[in-house]
Amino acid sequence: MIRYTLSCAEGHDFDGWFRSADDFDRMRAAGQVACAVCGGTGVDKALMAPSVAAREDAPLRSAPADMTPLEKLRRHVEATSDYVGMSFAAEARAMHDGEKPERAIHGEARPDEARKLLEDGVPVAPLPFRTRRKVS
Repeated sequence: MIRYTLSCAEGHDFDGWFRSADDFDRMRAAGQVACAVCGGTGVDKALMAPSVAAREDAPLRSAPADMTPLEKLRRHVEATSDYVGMSFAAEARAMHDGEKPERAIHGEARPDEARKLLEDGVPVAPLPFRTRRKVS
């Protein structure tokens, strides 16, 4: 199962569970994914993922054998990228525009920010999980 944070055209945020990414896409195209608040079918994924650049200096640790592939992916993302929180959209855009050096990042973005990044060709993708924030 995959959990997506979703947002409708009216700005309502809610979670949805799907058997697979393809299942979400098929159901959305058929108008079967509806907002839990207003019932609208203009629904998009809201949670954003890391940029495509990889951090070379991050050590890779082997994962326990009983760990799920999703847990392995989450650990890899956390180990090889920087969490930038709600400044994800600004950081991703600054790297895309050459204003900041490229590095792997992950964080959060509002649905309208995510949509604008994708429309502008900034390479971002949703994560099928929430990362754990580092506490200092």
